[in-house]
Amino acid sequence: MKQAIAGMVLMCSALLASGQNNLLSYEDIKYLLHNNLHQADTFLVTKGYIISKKDNNTKNRKYSLSLDGGTRNNINIRSDGKMLFIQIETNELNQYNLIKESISQYITKDGMVADVQTYVVKDLCTIYIMVNDTQPYNPLRKDYDIQIVADRNVTAYN
Repeated sequence: MKQAIAGMVLMCSALLASGQNNLLSYEDIKYLLHNNLHQADTFLVTKGYIISKKDNNTKNRKYSLSLDGGTRNNINIRSDGKMLFIQIETNELNQYNLIKESISQYITKDGMVADVQTYVVKDLCTIYIMVNDTQPYNPLRKDYDIQIVADRNVTAYN
């Protein structure tokens, strides 16, 4: 009986882990902010994202991912010199929760001003999260706009 329960627990945890492997966590954000756009392309494509827009002149990239249940993740990355700026537009609650949970132990300051949640992550970035109702209105879904601004001492490697 104990072996059956242990087997079910392992199977459930494996299913949960595989369901979130496309979503970005603290470690993924850290990797993206420390590497250049070419490495971001490779990294996000291996996570299942599709490059929907690539502009080498302005150093902008847009990645898209459609998830189960009609949810989506859109990631915009902009390079400004050696700094990267990341914007995640999603309606996937698990993406929002994964970011909040994975950064929780690294937060040095947080706050809420005019419906914008702000988290300063130690020695990495500042994260701004805006939560809005979906259009058309759906009580079970929200739109999350997550903006990640690297600290001035965090630069991308070439």
